[in-house]
Amino acid sequence: MNKVKIAKCDLDASEISLGCMRIADLTKPEIATLIQTALDEGINFFDHADIYGGGQSEAKFAEALNMTASVREKMILQSKCGIRQGSFDFSKGYILEAVDGILKRLQTDYLDVLLLHRPDALVEPEEVAEAFTILEDSGKVRYFGVSNQKPMQIELLSKFVKQPLIINQLQLSITNTGMIDAGINVNMKIDPSIDRDGSILDYCRLKEITIQPWSPFQYGFFEGAFLNNDKFPELNQKINEIASAWGVTNTAIAIAWLLRHPAHMQPIVGTTNPARVKDVCKASNVKLTREEWYAIYLAAGNKLP
Repeated sequence: MNKVKIAKCDLDASEISLGCMRIADLTKPEIATLIQTALDEGINFFDHADIYGGGQSEAKFAEALNMTASVREKMILQSKCGIRQGSFDFSKGYILEAVDGILKRLQTDYLDVLLLHRPDALVEPEEVAEAFTILEDSGKVRYFGVSNQKPMQIELLSKFVKQPLIINQLQLSITNTGMIDAGINVNMKIDPSIDRDGSILDYCRLKEITIQPWSPFQYGFFEGAFLNNDKFPELNQKINEIASAWGVTNTAIAIAWLLRHPAHMQPIVGTTNPARVKDVCKASNVKLTREEWYAIYLAAGNKLP
């Protein structure tokens, strides 16, 4: 497993992360097998959120591993907070309370990374700054980031927060390429030229913020996987053709497509299938050519100007 260089920190992180959103429905032995498979394949970065499974994803993760200091030191743990039932909450009090809950459920003294989970329309960046400083000074959180935020939202936080924001989780897959489309179709009166994200892809590259693509196999907003889906015949034909040439599965090619981008992204893979974890990890050894990357992009229904 290759490593991804996450700027402004000392994390030696795998370039693929395992997302733990769906593990609450698994048994403890199933979770233990899933996590051990990931570790054996070189994944050391695990993504959580306090809302996943109502907190049970974090709790069952730690219980399944019999979390100890020796187990903890093998992994990088990231979690997110800020989503409440019917609202978002980036207040100082809630962030501090949420982190204490996360640490308790994960049975650890610290998080490697804490992300603010989606934007809060009522954010008061001064309060976020106070919370982050308390968490850093107490040793409860080492590094910080955001999810689904655009440049000006990050700039607003950065004006007050003294810690660098090192990660931004964004929805990105072969069939969800809005942030890429807008950068290709510049100065054109067509839908793909619409910049809905404030040039977030280029911004993150300029600011050395690592993008973590989530739902890398999904189309739409959790509408299903595009792989082996009759709705995407041309795309699957092209992916399967390239997968055969590389001697890997279509799953690996879908991740290799993201890894090929020079932004050095770190995809979050949410599978609960150990065999698929092994398939995904083969993407780390696949370096798609420029021609292969564009062929997949076009097969997804995109057009070049």
